Amino acid sequence: MSIKVHELGHARAGDKGNTSNVSVVAYDDAAWQVLHSQLSVERVMAAYAHIARGPVTRYELPKLRALNFVIENALGGGVTISLAQDAHGKSLSYVMLGIELPG
Repeated sequence: MSIKVHELGHARAGDKGNTSNVSVVAYDDAAWQVLHSQLSVERVMAAYAHIARGPVTRYELPKLRALNFVIENALGGGVTISLAQDAHGKSLSYVMLGIELPG
């Protein structure tokens, strides 16, 4: 049985140049335990591989029950040169929410 990230928390995305920054905040302590142990850099890179070259760095914020992922080389060169419809990558949080984790 698997579970998707959106069942465990919510996400928000931002950008700086060609780097996307996606945070996931757990709904509760039980969800935090799953996210903390299962939402790895490797899983995130696999989910974003169609648009990002990486690397991906994971930052943990346990008091907030949150993980922050910095995904480099993800925005087609950045806002000023990207031809993407979502050059800021604001919708990239939905990619994170769709990641399947082991149950």
